Amino acid sequence: MLTGPIKNEVDKLWEAFWTGGIANPLTVIEQITYLLFVRHLDEIQIGQDNRKNLLGIEDNSPVFDASQQDLRWGNFSNREPETMFNLFTKVGGVFDHMKEIGNKDGVFAQFMKGATFMIPTPKLLDQVVQMVGKIKMDDRDTKGDLYEYLLGKIATAGRNGQFRTPRHIIKMMVELMEPGKEEIICDPSAGTAGFLVAAGEYMHEHHTDWFMDQPFLKHFNEGMFNGTEFDATMIRIAAMNLQLHGIEKPDLNFKDSLSEANADQKEKYTMILANPPFKGSLDYDGVEASLLKTVKTKKTELLFLALMLRMMKTGGRCAVIIPDGVLFGASKAHKQIRSEIIENHKLEAVISMPSGVFKPYAGVSTAIMIFTKTNSGGTDKVWFYDMKADGFSLDDKRNPLVEELFSTEKQDDEFHAKCNMPDIISRYKNLDAEGGRKRTEQSFFVPFDEIKANDWDLSINKYKEIVYEEVKYDAPLDIVADIRQLDQERTEALTKLEEMLK
Repeated sequence: MLTGPIKNEVDKLWEAFWTGGIANPLTVIEQITYLLFVRHLDEIQIGQDNRKNLLGIEDNSPVFDASQQDLRWGNFSNREPETMFNLFTKVGGVFDHMKEIGNKDGVFAQFMKGATFMIPTPKLLDQVVQMVGKIKMDDRDTKGDLYEYLLGKIATAGRNGQFRTPRHIIKMMVELMEPGKEEIICDPSAGTAGFLVAAGEYMHEHHTDWFMDQPFLKHFNEGMFNGTEFDATMIRIAAMNLQLHGIEKPDLNFKDSLSEANADQKEKYTMILANPPFKGSLDYDGVEASLLKTVKTKKTELLFLALMLRMMKTGGRCAVIIPDGVLFGASKAHKQIRSEIIENHKLEAVISMPSGVFKPYAGVSTAIMIFTKTNSGGTDKVWFYDMKADGFSLDDKRNPLVEELFSTEKQDDEFHAKCNMPDIISRYKNLDAEGGRKRTEQSFFVPFDEIKANDWDLSINKYKEIVYEEVKYDAPLDIVADIRQLDQERTEALTKLEEMLK
């Protein structure tokens, strides 16, 4: 749990960056991330030193050699601001050493090419160093919560908010998917790795006993979490986010997921969790050939669905956020990808979300699609849910409406009117009880044949039935009579008022 004082320190630090002329929230987070990594390197060296002193084991590749001791966190963090700043910026200094450390010290170090030190003044550097120095780095929860708090600043500080999927939506999707002990999870548009982190946190929350098992622990740290991202800043942030949440060696790839460079990603994963880019358009020659065989289109939202089918093993499951247009688009490509998923695999659920979920950065309506790769069909009926509330106001302010979004004890009518997420989770996990639901209700099934007959349309409004209440109005002559009566009463009242004033 992140304490109020640490939050206050982060808020002050954020203000200091803005005052110092660094207004881009991604740049701020990236610079803080570098310092977290520098401190992490010193802790690795402390571990090496302890092994040497206690066990007499000499490390053949120390993080800091004898000539680099001034570059260690424990040595420079108490120096005067000017001295510290010079140690960072000089050739062969702290920042250069961090960039050259290589793959041996965690996944973050792999993506340091192109990293730039942008903290402009000794005073600001000193502030950042002192704040980072207060973090309990041996506490996974504190480190993770701090970084999530930092990342939350993206969503409140400018145009970069579109990079961040709301964390409560991610948590809901992970709860729906219930990742298992042997999963190999991937996000092909990883961003800040929110989905991967949430999957790891789900296991810490629901399956603490798994972490006592060495084979699982090795899989958790080295093979379970995979992501692809083509933005250099984002992949560095993703790497640090995972590392601070206790995932030591995730497999992160710095490449374009839809390009030929990613062609080797075939039938590797048991679960995909993603919110791929909307509204993008690519040239055909920039798209990996096998994807165009599945769906001939330039639209990224459709190509990513084809990519996910290619990347998953048979039996693999996918939960993905898509724009509503994917559900009902009338183009050949739209129908092609929908029929591929419904007819050749198993589409299980479509959860339509309110348009305000991604405000203030986008007002587009979205949905969550959940399906399993089978290569042999299996869709007999699809579960639809009309999500009307996510626990926050649906305007640009997105103010919280309930305290506990995933409460299982407060699912009364008042809570449900403000937040549907616990209801969605409980109903999805008990689909056998949904068979009797009517089309007038918030969730219901639609059979395969009906969807096929409607050109594979998956928009909930195509199937939902709305009950209209009959409204009876008075006859026109009765209304006229009422008006005459009111007019007479008004005249009498005015007459009385005039008499009183004489």
